[in-house]
Amino acid sequence: MSSQRKGPEDGYRMAVRAFSVTIIGFGVIILALTFSRGGSVTSAGFLFGLLFIGLGIGRLYISGRK
Repeated sequence: MSSQRKGPEDGYRMAVRAFSVTIIGFGVIILALTFSRGGSVTSAGFLFGLLFIGLGIGRLYISGRK
């Protein structure tokens, strides 16, 4: 068995991934609340929900490339 030491970079990557998933979750919640309260596709809640989801996915993509 090979024992690899985890450095600060691994903790940082895990924190970034956890934060990204949390941001995606916020975006999904914003979209759900917007639609449940009668919002439409042109409402601010819809746009902010998409923005949060895109931000989280983009951050996950960037952190996965390294």
